[in-house]
Amino acid sequence: MRGMSQEPALRLAVEARGGGVATGAERAWVDDARHHVIARGDPRFPRSLEDLRDPPAVLFVDGDPLALADPLLAIVGSRGATAQGRANAHAFAAALARRGVGVVSGLAQGVDVAAHAGALAVAGTTIAVLGSGVDVVYPREHAELAGAIAARGALVSEFALGTPPRREHFPRRNRLIAALSLGTLVIEAARRSGSLITARHALELGREVFALPGSIHNPLSRGCHALIKEGAKLTETVDDILTELNFSAFFARSTARIATSAAAAARPSTATAGMDKDRKILLDALGFDPADLDTLVVRTGFSPQTVSSMLLFLELEGHVRAAPGGRYSRVTNRSAGGEG
Repeated sequence: MRGMSQEPALRLAVEARGGGVATGAERAWVDDARHHVIARGDPRFPRSLEDLRDPPAVLFVDGDPLALADPLLAIVGSRGATAQGRANAHAFAAALARRGVGVVSGLAQGVDVAAHAGALAVAGTTIAVLGSGVDVVYPREHAELAGAIAARGALVSEFALGTPPRREHFPRRNRLIAALSLGTLVIEAARRSGSLITARHALELGREVFALPGSIHNPLSRGCHALIKEGAKLTETVDDILTELNFSAFFARSTARIATSAAAAARPSTATAGMDKDRKILLDALGFDPADLDTLVVRTGFSPQTVSSMLLFLELEGHVRAAPGGRYSRVTNRSAGGEG
């Protein structure tokens, strides 16, 4: 659902390029229900971007803007990645997506494309941040992939509609990739590369940085090795990433924001009054869509045994119900006598 009517969105699109009269192309873009123009202050504007010294005034989104509020990890690396580098990016992205973590990258050749494709291969969420207008796919040969990304996540840009890709845009694009994500994984990067710029932004924002080591004979390993020497997490498996990320804090922030937004539409409930803190974290992480044990482990940071035990108590107390496929869903509209 759109956060604003067509005309305010159109005004924002025109202001983003410096004002004037709306073009037919701008009107047509804004008319499409998949397209969104999100200003700071809009509830859909990613809270994580507020950590930037210069957050964008407006975001253009082709796809689902709510995907920007999911737990996300950036995967970046060389445009000229080796076959092994591309395979690693695909495998890590698929593994993260299976565990409920969305993948952010920049739609570039090499590692970026492999990461997007890996998430899509398992029907996961992926976000592409562009160094051009969101309606200008670059490189052009990635148009089909861009469409698939918009269908399963979102294409995002801070640049006005119709803006062509320019060299100076990509460092700005990279800061958004870092800011949207809980951490950044670097796979194959030379010592001087845009991927290292993304990693530096992540460090400045207090995000985690991960790097895959490689052969000492591969020049594309040198950037990763430099990051590891500087304190990046040497990464061999997806578990090396998941154990470092603070999903509990992420979901605590997210559910607090959702609760605030929903307060006017729902009667306050005392169903969880006096509940153990860890059980509240688990219940908040569950949300209102069915989720399996692995997803809840990722979201909370608790061990599988702890999550399983707490789910049993929550089910007995009537807060959750078991769903098909080993998943659980949160019970809504509970009354004193049980479910409403």
